[in-house]
Amino acid sequence: MTTYGFIGAGNMAGAIVRGAISAGITPASLLVTSAHGSAKALAEDTGAGHVPDSAALTRRLGAEDVLVLAVKPQVLPGVVEGIAPVLAERSPLVLSIAAGLTLSRLAALLPDGTRVVRAMPNMAAGVGASMTALAAGPGVDETAMAPVRALMGAVGRTVELEDKDFSAFVGLAGSSPAFVLTLIEALSRAGVLGGIPKSTAVEIVTQAVLGSALAAQAGSAAEPPRTPADLIDAICSPGGTTIAGLTAMERAGFSDAVVRAFEATVARDRELGA
Repeated sequence: MTTYGFIGAGNMAGAIVRGAISAGITPASLLVTSAHGSAKALAEDTGAGHVPDSAALTRRLGAEDVLVLAVKPQVLPGVVEGIAPVLAERSPLVLSIAAGLTLSRLAALLPDGTRVVRAMPNMAAGVGASMTALAAGPGVDETAMAPVRALMGAVGRTVELEDKDFSAFVGLAGSSPAFVLTLIEALSRAGVLGGIPKSTAVEIVTQAVLGSALAAQAGSAAEPPRTPADLIDAICSPGGTTIAGLTAMERAGFSDAVVRAFEATVARDRELGA
């Protein structure tokens, strides 16, 4: 049985631990530690094991286990420095969820020969609906990836990408929830303008967005496949209300604004990772 050791117990680590337990990973196989009291509280809340410090946690892992680095990028180098001798001796697979740290930068920080996987979940991990990107470093085979997929799959869907594509992933899934939430907020305010109470408008819009996403996911797997564009065409009646609204959106530059938001996000991520 794989043991997962978490260094860091913030919101994302907590979401992953809770998701793992909900997916059937036993609390006994989850260990947590942090520099503050968050790990102890998480352990008490979930039944995961609490370990007093990072070196002690790493010492309890072996080559078949996974060490999850769930700390902020600026903190990670110091954490790795403190556990490097034990990490080199015990040789667990390292799974980093630190934003912006590429596989090459992680390899430069970690002891030589350390197997490492980079993961980027998004904010929806907290509700079990994350879209997570995974990138495996050298020496990480299918056997080693299996427990990583199981862990990150417990909080949503996963996709495996090249490390070089992570900046584009940030635009598609890392930052895009804020774009979608902005759309939800704008539509909800429009509902208030139309006479609907704000809370009711939010309920209506969030369900409409959720349903649209589910339809797009189902459509992509259908026979024959239906793309988002196909679904849009199916909604738009000639001369109807939907095409009138879509035309107004496009005249206002909606699609161009979305692409510009993506491009700005990718550029900023590359700048921060340089």
